[in-house]
Amino acid sequence: MGAAIPLLLLALAGILVGGAWSMYRQGAGRGAVGLVAVLALLAAAGGVLWLLPGDN
Repeated sequence: MGAAIPLLLLALAGILVGGAWSMYRQGAGRGAVGLVAVLALLAAAGGVLWLLPGDN
């Protein structure tokens, strides 16, 4: 299960980036596009940080 979580987070980040780009292209409000983009960045950061070696 440990290897699946970062993969899922990175996949979610990709979906959110695509959603933000699609919203931007369709003329959605800047706040909504920004929120989805921030969520994408958080998911990507979480996936990458999960892969870093730690004390566990």
